[in-house]
Amino acid sequence: MPQIPIIMPQLGESIAEAAVVSFLVKPGNHVEGGQDLIEVETNKATMTVTAPCSGRVESFSAQLNESYAVGDVLGTLEVTNDEARRFGLDEPVPTHQESSAEAPGHERSPAKSSRVEPTLRGLPVPVNATGASYMSPRLKARMHELGLSAADLAGIAGSGAAGRVTVEDFEKFIASLEQQKLTKASSMRVAVADAMRRSWSRPLATVGLPVKIDAMLAHRKACVTKPGPALYALRALALALAENSAVAGRLVGTNIVHPSSIDVGFAVEAEDGVLVPVIRAANKKPLKELTVRYNELVELARQRKLPADATGGSVATVTNFGTFGLIWATPIPLPEQTLVLGLGAGRKMPHWDESKQQFVPVMEAYLTLSFDHRVLDGGAAGRLLLRISELMKQPETL
Repeated sequence: MPQIPIIMPQLGESIAEAAVVSFLVKPGNHVEGGQDLIEVETNKATMTVTAPCSGRVESFSAQLNESYAVGDVLGTLEVTNDEARRFGLDEPVPTHQESSAEAPGHERSPAKSSRVEPTLRGLPVPVNATGASYMSPRLKARMHELGLSAADLAGIAGSGAAGRVTVEDFEKFIASLEQQKLTKASSMRVAVADAMRRSWSRPLATVGLPVKIDAMLAHRKACVTKPGPALYALRALALALAENSAVAGRLVGTNIVHPSSIDVGFAVEAEDGVLVPVIRAANKKPLKELTVRYNELVELARQRKLPADATGGSVATVTNFGTFGLIWATPIPLPEQTLVLGLGAGRKMPHWDESKQQFVPVMEAYLTLSFDHRVLDGGAAGRLLLRISELMKQPETL
C-alpha cells in the first residue's frame, strides 16, 4: 500500500525545531486524520504532531528526547490509494531495496540524519575575562565541533600569550568537566540562556520606587474572581504605555519603532525555566475582563501548553518576583523588548500621616523598571514608573 511521511510541522512563527517527548500511538495502530500522533516540546510549549489523514502507522523513525527540524520526517503512514492520490502520490514510496534494484551495481549511501542537536550557548562572560578574546582557527574548529561558544570559556585560565586560551587549555578544561557530574540542559534552559545573552548585549539600567498597595489589596479582596497582583501591575503598565507608546519602542538603526498594539507579557515559572504568556491589547480591556484570561494563561504556561496566539510579540513584560519573598530585583528585558516591570513582596511599613502627625502602618511593595538605556533615560523611566504607581493606587480605574 502507498505510504506518506509524517512531517515535523511548523509549530510557530519563530520555531525551527522541536524535541520528541512521547509517542501517543504505536506502529500498527489505525489513526484518523488530525489525530495526535507524537508529543513534542519546543522552547516555548509542549505541542503535538497530528496525522495528515487516515491510515495505519507503519513506523516511527524519530527517537525519543531527540530534536528534529521543521520538515524532518518523523515516521510513515500507510494509506489507501485514494488518500495517496489526494496527496499527489500516485505510486507507493520506493523502499531502500527497490531503489537499490533500480541501480544495479550501485550501493546507495545511507541517508544522513537531519536531526538538530541543540547547543548550549550564551553563558555570561565576566567583564574581566580576557582569555577568550582571541581564538585560533584550530580552537574555533574544536569548539564548533562540540557546539560551544566563547562565553563557555569564561572560566578557563589561559596559558598562552597575553592570557589567551590555547587548544591545550581547552582540552584540559573539557577533560575536567568529564570528571564532574553533568546533566543535559533542557531545550527551555538553552533558549532562556540564549535570550539572556542577547539581552545583555544592550546597555540596561533599572529604577525603582515603593508603592502603597493597601487600596489594591482591598480591591482584590472585594473581587469575586480575584486578579493576581501582577495583573494589577500589567494593566497599569498597559495604560501608561498607551499614553506614550514611544517608551515601549525598539531602537532599530536610527529609528524608534513604536508598537502597533500594547501587548504585554507576564512571567510564569515553569519546570526548568520561565514562560511569558501575552495578553493582547491589554490597554483596551478592563481588569475585570482580563482576570479570567490571565488565570487561564497561568495554568497553560505551567503545563507548557500555551497556544501560539498567546506567545511572542509583546512590547514589555511584568514579573512578580515578590512571590519568592524578594523585595528588590533587577530583571532583564527580553531581547525584543525595551522594558520589564518588576513587583516585589508586600511589607507592612511605617508611613508618616501628616493629618495625624504620627506614623501609621501601610502595606508597601517596590516596583522596579529595567529598561534599554539606548531608548530611555533615567528621567523618562522614572516618570513612567511614577505613572504606573499612581494607577496602581487607584485600582478602581484599572
